[in-house]
Amino acid sequence: MDRELAAAWVDRWEAQQQGFLPDREERFTALIDAVADGAGRPDPLVLDLGCGPGSLAVRLLDRIPGATVIGVDADPLLLALARAAWADRARLRFAELDLRAAGWAAALRLDRPADAAVSTTALHWLPPAALAAMYAELATVLRPGGLMLDGDHLAEDETAAPTLARLGRALTEREERRHPAEADSWAGWWEAVKADPALAGLAERRERLGLDAEHHGSPSGRLSVHVDALRKAGFAEVGTLWQRGDNRLLCAVLGGAARG
Repeated sequence: MDRELAAAWVDRWEAQQQGFLPDREERFTALIDAVADGAGRPDPLVLDLGCGPGSLAVRLLDRIPGATVIGVDADPLLLALARAAWADRARLRFAELDLRAAGWAAALRLDRPADAAVSTTALHWLPPAALAAMYAELATVLRPGGLMLDGDHLAEDETAAPTLARLGRALTEREERRHPAEADSWAGWWEAVKADPALAGLAERRERLGLDAEHHGSPSGRLSVHVDALRKAGFAEVGTLWQRGDNRLLCAVLGGAARG
C-alpha cells in the first residue's frame, strides 16, 4: 500500500477516534505511564492487542523508544494501513491473528515473555467466552508480574450497582457533549473507506471475516466480565488506574510462576 495514502487514512482515523473519545490522549498517557513504571526495564516487550492502525503502539514507542511492540489484530484493512504508515518504525511489527482463535499467542513465536500487554477500545468486541480464553492464553506468554492494561468503556454491573452504572454513563455522555465531534463518525469513516477504490478489496475481506459481528451490545462492555476473566486466568491484582465515568484504564498484574 502507498505510504502517503495510508498516512492520510490513519490521520482521518485519529480525528474520528478523538471525536468519539474526548479523553483519548489522557487515557493513552496514563496507560503508557503505567508501562514505563511497571515494566521494570527500559526495553520492554509489549503486545498491543486489537492494535488497529497502530495508534497506541506508535505513541508508546515515542515515549519508550527502547520498547519492542507487537501489534495483534485480525482486521486486514487496519493492519495494511498500519504496516504502510509506520514502515519506518524498526521496533514495531504487526501480526494478523484473531484473538478469538486458540493458538494466537503461540503463533507470535516470542523469544522471551512479554512484559506488558496493552489495548484500547478493542477487547469489548470479544464475546465473554472468547475474552476469557484470550486472557488465559495471554497468561502463557506474559512474565510473572507482567501487566495487562486495557483502556475502554467498561460499565459497572447494572444489577449490583445500578446508580454507579447510570452515573458512569452520564459522566461519559456529558464529556462527549462538551466536545462535539467535528470529524467522521465511526460508521462514516468505514463508509468512506469502502468508497476508496484503493481500499475496497480490503474492506470486502474484512466484511467476509465478520469482524463487526460481536461489537454492539456485547456483554464484554461490562467491567465485571473482564475482572472475573482476568482473575480466572491467574492475574492476582485487578483494578482501575484511571477513570472518567465508565471510561477507564483497567490494570491487571499476573501472579505466580510462569505459565505454559
